[in-house]
Amino acid sequence: MKDHYWRAISIDSIDPEYFPSIPLFMKSAGNYVLYKDAQRKFSSSDRSRMERNGIEFMYVRSGDMEELSAYMEKGLDELLNNDDLDSARKGKILYQTSINYLVDAFEAPEQAANLERCRQLVRHLMHYVAGDEHALHSFQGVVAHNLYIYAHSVQVTALNLLAHEKLFQVDPDELVDVGVGSMLHDYGMIFVTNEILNKPDALSDVEYYKIKQHTQKGYEFLMDSHHFSDVSLTIVRHHHERYDGNGYPTGLKGDNIPRSAQLSALCDMYSALTLDRVYRKAVPHQEAVRMMREESGKAFNQQLLEHFIELVSDRKE
Repeated sequence: MKDHYWRAISIDSIDPEYFPSIPLFMKSAGNYVLYKDAQRKFSSSDRSRMERNGIEFMYVRSGDMEELSAYMEKGLDELLNNDDLDSARKGKILYQTSINYLVDAFEAPEQAANLERCRQLVRHLMHYVAGDEHALHSFQGVVAHNLYIYAHSVQVTALNLLAHEKLFQVDPDELVDVGVGSMLHDYGMIFVTNEILNKPDALSDVEYYKIKQHTQKGYEFLMDSHHFSDVSLTIVRHHHERYDGNGYPTGLKGDNIPRSAQLSALCDMYSALTLDRVYRKAVPHQEAVRMMREESGKAFNQQLLEHFIELVSDRKE
């Protein structure tokens, strides 16, 4: 059975008290082995056993994801307000839930138009990243199993919400629009083949051209749904513009690039550097900062870049 039939679920997001009655599987030597059937509850002893054995993820069948996503999204308020859960675990539950939504949206395009579902997750992210100084530490645990594009989108969303709120005191309604655009900023990747997306070697000129089309194609697809605000659509379309005018898709230059797109470009590069990729391992925070400073005045406004670096550096301490 192909891997796309299965969804990886972080152990930290499986709460014995709330987890629905669906089968859970483990991956062993490339095969998916039933760990518990729908009739047996996942217990605290199960969690302890997984932790002792260093197992971070279990798997569910994609056909069970609708029930699982409904359970996780419905219970987010209660789980995030549960004082018995530490901050790191709350973050992993929230990021896992957001990834579940994104996988649905990328695999079934009609789900992208489920705007209220996306907005609700963005509101939870807003509350979490604004209220917890260590929120950014929780990203790494959900990044695995070919989920890069989804984990990257969630990380960009959290970073962008934090940057807009802390640097520009953006009002809550606009912040939600920023979050929605960030969550779906790479939506145009649905039009790029997996062969190109997962290629471990350098891309050909033709392949790179196809990758570059994702911004415009994502923008056009979401715009045609008539559900998304101009702020959200601007992020989707312009997050690869460069301050020197050498970006795409329209070659906007300097402060003709909307502020939301400039901040999104910063978040996009920082996330891309600090998460594992098919062709490159993640770099540490300080190395990412060094590499971004090399783009000062070229890809990024120098002053905005320094404000962003100060913000994420404070949150990494």
